[in-house]
Amino acid sequence: MSYNSAFRRSIDQRDDFWREQALNIDWSSTPDTIWRPLDNGHGEWFPDGTLNTSDVALDANIRAGRGDQAALIYDSPVTNTQQTYTYNQLRDEVALFAGALKQQGIQKGDRVIIYMPMIPQAAIAMLACARLGAIHSVVFGGFAAHELAVRIDDATPKALITASCGIEISTVIEYKPLVEKAIEQSNHKPEICVVYQRPQAKATLQASRDHDWNDLCANATPAEPVPVKATDPLYILYTSGTTGKPKGVVRDNGGHAVALKYSMNLVYDAKPGDVYWAASDVGWVVGHSYIVYGPLFAGCTTVLYEGKPIKTPDAGAFWRVIQDHKVDILFTAPTAFRAVRKEDPEAAQFSKYDTSSLKRIYLAGERLDPPTYEWLKENTNLPILDHWWQTETGWAICCNPAGIEMMATKPGSSTVPSPGYDVRVVRMNGSTVPNGEQGQIAIKLPLPPGCLMTVWGDDERFLNSYLRPIPGYYSSGDGGYVDEDGYVFIMGRTDDVINVAGHRLSTGEMEEVVASHPAIAECCVVGAHDDLKGQLPIGLVLIKDGATIDPDELEEELIEMVREKIGAIACFRRAIVVERLPKTRSGKILRRVIRQIADHESYSVPSTIDDPAILDEISEALRR
Repeated sequence: MSYNSAFRRSIDQRDDFWREQALNIDWSSTPDTIWRPLDNGHGEWFPDGTLNTSDVALDANIRAGRGDQAALIYDSPVTNTQQTYTYNQLRDEVALFAGALKQQGIQKGDRVIIYMPMIPQAAIAMLACARLGAIHSVVFGGFAAHELAVRIDDATPKALITASCGIEISTVIEYKPLVEKAIEQSNHKPEICVVYQRPQAKATLQASRDHDWNDLCANATPAEPVPVKATDPLYILYTSGTTGKPKGVVRDNGGHAVALKYSMNLVYDAKPGDVYWAASDVGWVVGHSYIVYGPLFAGCTTVLYEGKPIKTPDAGAFWRVIQDHKVDILFTAPTAFRAVRKEDPEAAQFSKYDTSSLKRIYLAGERLDPPTYEWLKENTNLPILDHWWQTETGWAICCNPAGIEMMATKPGSSTVPSPGYDVRVVRMNGSTVPNGEQGQIAIKLPLPPGCLMTVWGDDERFLNSYLRPIPGYYSSGDGGYVDEDGYVFIMGRTDDVINVAGHRLSTGEMEEVVASHPAIAECCVVGAHDDLKGQLPIGLVLIKDGATIDPDELEEELIEMVREKIGAIACFRRAIVVERLPKTRSGKILRRVIRQIADHESYSVPSTIDDPAILDEISEALRR
């Protein structure tokens, strides 16, 4: 079947198309109803089906005869450790830890927060929750205590699972003090805290609440998979919101399994036994979809890497992993290869390793800039495939459909819409924009399986954020255009969420932190272009009258505050003192114009600005 026929069938014969895809996973009870619309304009996929996600990922592969095949390879240059789990071994570890959680009272529908570094126990914890029908919410291990506390209060978990430490290149970061601080700050208090002790740092446990991972497992009985409804939540994953409060994206069990199994073939052309490596983190959606779930649904071997593209130990790190584990498919963010290119512009490290197993390189999470594309293409001579998706969708909205029909690539384009996604470029009133003209990227409802069901505990926010801005469509929040060949070009966010090294972070949340400094009268944070990380936040601040503080000292304090409240991942390193901020006459800060000035782009002076001369002042301040 050609791409065009597959795409048209997914739109024109939606139920038949997804019924066929649903046959590719093992159900406890196979669904008769494929799609059930709801009053909110969205709906539910496979509502009368039941399954267990852990069973689909692990037990189904064992039933298919892949029990002795490698399921997960752990590669940790920061601890000089490599470990392989077969499907049998991984299933046994997951079933045992699920049994340990069950003995502590964790059951279907309970929420469990997982705050872990990139170690196998992170994936085991996720799959163990799924085995019980519990809802996991993974929080990136680099987030500060405040960010963890916000998520604890929103998800109200019964249990929190963590490790004694994470390792950043050569720095050991103790997690337990961060967890204690977060629980102290949160209104909701988890009943249980499970700690996996790593040899690099031992955590002190509180007798009344804390449990050692290994001690729990030593006294546990393996748990069988608990069938759940296809529409029951599998996980909550928080993504930055423009108000500063993170949004808990809710993913279901059934649509998620069907969509990810399909995407492994469609997007990545991955076959059972292929070694698939998503060089990301389980704290992000890429880690959920393509470190833990997708590759296991497809019977692949997945690589879980605790390291960096550089400095662990050098710019040859990725090529070494590919050689050691005979990786077939690599997926990472453009930032990773920008870092490698910066350290090794002539790709001298690439020639040191045997990467002949590698078939294709995939990039996503931010715009793939043409220089990075050309560098990779020239040095690897492999297909370099961009694809575009979001935390909310869970899999590619647009891709080069390698599993159906490999298309010519166009640098800067994520190629064409994936079957199931009726992508349109529209104005805010829903009218279509001509090819070549920029507009809002939107998806005509309904969304395909695997996309978010709602925002945890706040369906009104789900509607207001995604379905109401452009009636009849899912509003992606991204702008772009479609060319005459139907190729989609994503040009960037249309809200104040910025993309730092593939991580979506809220400038609104950073502004709240900066504004809390006692010397700050007003502030604005925008994302400015950065060759390495895609975007970096820049703060413009007004000091209160009468406040006496050195600008350099203030900048250092603000950097530390953002690091403390959000984490080092925010990469907030510039806070510039200005006399005033450009505003409309109604008092709205002209963030878009500030961004354009920061990126040295041409801009139009808005007719609504209160004093155009201020733009020259901002330009001068940003040049300093």
